[in-house]
Amino acid sequence: MNASRKPAIPTSAFAPIPPQTTRRGFVLSSALAMAALGLGCTRRSEAAAGATDAAAGTAPATVPIVEFSNAGKRLKTVRVSKLAKSDAAWRAQLSPLAYTVTRHAGTERAFTGPLLAEHRKGVFRCICCDTALYDSATKFESGTGWPSFWQPIARENVVEDRDRSFGMLRTAISCARCDAHLGHVFDDGPKPTGLRYCMNSVALRFAAAAA
Repeated sequence: MNASRKPAIPTSAFAPIPPQTTRRGFVLSSALAMAALGLGCTRRSEAAAGATDAAAGTAPATVPIVEFSNAGKRLKTVRVSKLAKSDAAWRAQLSPLAYTVTRHAGTERAFTGPLLAEHRKGVFRCICCDTALYDSATKFESGTGWPSFWQPIARENVVEDRDRSFGMLRTAISCARCDAHLGHVFDDGPKPTGLRYCMNSVALRFAAAAA
């Protein structure tokens, strides 16, 4: 997703390694491949850092999260540990597309997400950790092909980061608890905020309010 409202399709970070003719060439090729992987993928997430901490036996970082009912009622603010899982665990939990989007900052194709036409009353939660992210009352039709909201359900529940990928400067949005990439925010939204939180459907789970 970008400011021109065309989907940004990330390219692969992997490239063929040149033929390995010597030990020195092998070492150099391996180093270059790892550097390319580091540049092509997203930044090391705080959740990944938490997984490393857990493996080392140290306590993961904690963050404040505001809890909400499925009807959008604010319940309480709690302090919880960052959700830390291994890459294998995320792969096992998520669909291939949800894994690519949330754990490696991918983007689903426009007009393909299952939540694009979801207009029932309820709350949109993180597909990875179930944190409440958006109230259905703030969802609007942006015409971009991705679910759009004019504000998050609580500032504490999302994190903003500068994203300089694809030669652009954008503001990426991620889940505060598990660091899942959700989408981007732009300044061309409706009142009262003038913002458009452009989210990937596969990064969200819709929880309908009780009838």
